[in-house]
Amino acid sequence: MGTRSAPEHGRARAASSLPARAGVGFKSAHLADIEASARDVGFFEIHAENYMGAGGAPHAQLMRMRRESPLSIHGVGLSVGGAEPLDRAHLGRLKALVERYDPAACSEHLAWSTQGARFLNDLLPLPYNATTLAHVVAHVDQIQEALGRPILLENPAAYLRFRSSEYSEIDFLREVVRRTDCRLLLDVTNVYVSATNLAFSAKDYIDAFPISYVEEIHLAGYAEDVDEIGGPLLIDAHCAPVPDPVWRLYDRALARRGPVATLIEWDNDLPSWPSLCAQAARAEAFLERRRRAVEDSLKSEALHDDLG
Repeated sequence: MGTRSAPEHGRARAASSLPARAGVGFKSAHLADIEASARDVGFFEIHAENYMGAGGAPHAQLMRMRRESPLSIHGVGLSVGGAEPLDRAHLGRLKALVERYDPAACSEHLAWSTQGARFLNDLLPLPYNATTLAHVVAHVDQIQEALGRPILLENPAAYLRFRSSEYSEIDFLREVVRRTDCRLLLDVTNVYVSATNLAFSAKDYIDAFPISYVEEIHLAGYAEDVDEIGGPLLIDAHCAPVPDPVWRLYDRALARRGPVATLIEWDNDLPSWPSLCAQAARAEAFLERRRRAVEDSLKSEALHDDLG
């Protein structure tokens, strides 16, 4: 792992036009509260697979949201890390959804979830080797060609290591970016979950991550369990407030990246709308501190130049 570095700049082709603000997942259960409130969130995010039908109430609701707020579409079902060809019908439905709503960002997971005709209701890890790299690169290229835009690829939550891995997760992601020109979604909670489960340093992971390619961050709560030998096991469950260790890692990531679109993920055991907004407000406070730090740094540099 690398040492902590200064903020990186010089990103190439952008994959996201999301504002550098805190957003939340759009849930129909919150619709009445959203429409009755000031809607002071930076953007909304949806899971693509929930909106692949042609019409009905979900699309009517989403269209109202889209007219007033930026939208991010987050896919969970393409099985980007799988060994089998992508489901062309599924990709076609995603393309239609993207064309319909013109989202500010599209993202998917570095994971697999299909085997033959079976869909597994989970995002499963993959070994990081030359074979899986070739599959992921081909799939990302195919998705980006179909959508006509670069996507964001999210680091997974891990519960085991593969003996056949030849790359670290960070080096694998960096190579996917190099070969496909995609960009990255840094899920800070997944970093903490993986670090706890696999006993590595989450801080070192954040410090080594190719941060200049990050165009969105995810934050969420997790579920706590124990493994078969009684050790801690964290589950990426999106079912609770963001815990303090994840907030600290988030601040560490922002110190390198600067302010960037940040999503509060809460998909299970849904909170009230005010509770969700409180989580977004906390993320917004971190972002504002980093904005002020950047502004102060620029003022200091300008003063130094004037005196120089």
